Amino acid sequence: MERPKASTFTRTSLAKAAGVGIETLRFYEQKQIVKSPERNGSGYRVYGQQDLDQLQFIRRAQGLGFSLTEIKELMGLTGNIRTPRRQVREFAKARLKTIREKIKALRAMERALGELVEKCDGSGPLKGCPIVEFVGGKNNKSKGGCHER
Repeated sequence: MERPKASTFTRTSLAKAAGVGIETLRFYEQKQIVKSPERNGSGYRVYGQQDLDQLQFIRRAQGLGFSLTEIKELMGLTGNIRTPRRQVREFAKARLKTIREKIKALRAMERALGELVEKCDGSGPLKGCPIVEFVGGKNNKSKGGCHER
């Protein structure tokens, strides 16, 4: 009885299966985020299921906000059976803290920009517009808006 063949992929079919572009796959190889593949007797790159799993891992990690540098580090942690779960958790907690800090900063930006938009009714000349004055660095203490004077 013949053993079933392991899944093999070309660069194009692997990229398509993983939902990434071929250039993205090349970039990951150049940056050593994924290992360069073996070549078959004809010189073609041959990828396997493990390569697909790795690319899917990278995409999911990116979806959680990890940078490629962090993903490479995370892959190093998860690729070692002796890595304690606590270490992976602490790694993820650090990323979560960074995300929460970014959200806090984005909320502050949203409030500040929202206040500026409220002060400007969008009509009249550009001169005196609280948005332009703020972005231009002019101290705008007036409560006036962007309306004709």
